[in-house]
Amino acid sequence: MNYRKDRYGNDISILGYGCMRFTQSAGRIQKEKAEKEILAAYRAGVNYYDTAYVYPGSEKVLGEILAKNQIRENVSIATKLPHYLIKNEGSMDKYFDEQLSRLQTDYIDYYLMHMLTDVKTWERLKELGILAWLQKKKESGAIRQIGFSYHGNSDMFCQLVDAYDWDFCQIQYNYMDEHSQAGRTGLHYAHKKGLPVIIMEPLRGGRLVNRLPESAYKIMEEYPVQHMPAQWAFRWLWNQPEVTCVLSGMNSMEMIEENTAAASTASVGELGEEEEKMLSQVVDEINARIRVGCTGCRYCMPCPQNVDIPGTFAAYNRRFSEGWFSAEKEYLMCTALRSTSSAASNCIGCGKCEQHCPQHIEIRKELDRARKKLEGPAYKLARKIVKWFRAY
Repeated sequence: MNYRKDRYGNDISILGYGCMRFTQSAGRIQKEKAEKEILAAYRAGVNYYDTAYVYPGSEKVLGEILAKNQIRENVSIATKLPHYLIKNEGSMDKYFDEQLSRLQTDYIDYYLMHMLTDVKTWERLKELGILAWLQKKKESGAIRQIGFSYHGNSDMFCQLVDAYDWDFCQIQYNYMDEHSQAGRTGLHYAHKKGLPVIIMEPLRGGRLVNRLPESAYKIMEEYPVQHMPAQWAFRWLWNQPEVTCVLSGMNSMEMIEENTAAASTASVGELGEEEEKMLSQVVDEINARIRVGCTGCRYCMPCPQNVDIPGTFAAYNRRFSEGWFSAEKEYLMCTALRSTSSAASNCIGCGKCEQHCPQHIEIRKELDRARKKLEGPAYKLARKIVKWFRAY
C-alpha cells in the first residue's frame, strides 16, 4: 500500500474505505460480510475509514468491527457532524457523544462538517458556537483534525477553504468532474493552502465502471496498457500529487483485492500525455450524449441572481448521460441545499452571462430547458423539506 502525508505528517493510505455502501439485506447491514471485507482491506494496508452520522448503521457496524478485532488504534476514523441538524451547542455534544458511542471510541481522528454548502452556513454555525466547541474538542483530544466535505462549485469551495484554519477537506473529483464541482481548481487551491484533499465519488457512484458507452470501453480495450475501467479512474487521481486519499465504497472481496493492488503500484507521474489523451477520448464519448457544451470555465459567473450556471448545466447534462436520479441528486446538492438558492428558476433573463461565454452558449434558453427538466415535483418537494429543516 502506498501512503501520503496529512497536514501533521501522519501516513494516510492513498486508498480509503468508504463505509456508506456496506452490503445490506432487508434494510440491515450484513455485518459478517462487512467485517471480512474491512479486515481484508486492513491487512492490505488501508488505514483510513470514512463514515457519517447519517449513513444508516454504518458508524455502529464500523465501531463494532474495529473494537472486536482490536485494531482501532491502528486505523483512522473519519466521520461527520450533521451540522444541518444542529440548533445549539448542546446538540453538537448530543450528536458527537452518540457518534463516539456508536464507534466505541473516545476520539475521532478526522472530523468533518458534513456537506458544508456555503460560507453563510458556516457563519450560522459560528453564531451557534461551533468555533469554541471545536477548539474545546481539539484541545481535549476528542477530535484530532477538523475538515469539511463539499459538493458545489469551485468559487464557493475556495471561499470555504479560506473561512477557517481547516486541517483537511473532502471533495467529489474524478476524470469526468475535472472542471465541475470543486474540480481541479479547488483541488489545487486547497493543496496550495496546505490542506490534504480526500476524494469521494472517484467512480461517480460506479458510473465510470458500469455505465460507460460501448465506444468508451472500446477505447480502453484497444489502448496498449491494460487496466480495468475502475483502475483507470483511480490511477488518474493518484497520478496527481495534490490528491491525498481516494475513498472507495468497497463491498466485495474482488473490489478490495483489485483496488488495494492498484494502490500498491500507483504513483505520481505514472500517467503521461498518451494516457491523459486516451482518457480525454473516453470523456468525449461520454459527453457525446450531453445537451449543453459547457466546459465549466465559469466566465459566466457570478450571476446577479445567484444561479449556479455551470452546476446547473453539469446536472442537466448528467440527466441525459447518467439518468434522472443522478441528475436530481447533483442538482439538489448544488442548488437547494445552500442557504441561498442557486437554482435555474432564479434566472430573470438579464443576459449578462452570455456576454462572457467563450462557447457562445445561449445560456438563458438552456437554463430554461434545464429548469423544466430538473425542477419537477421531486425537486420541489425536496426543496420544501430542506427549507423546513432550516426553519425547524
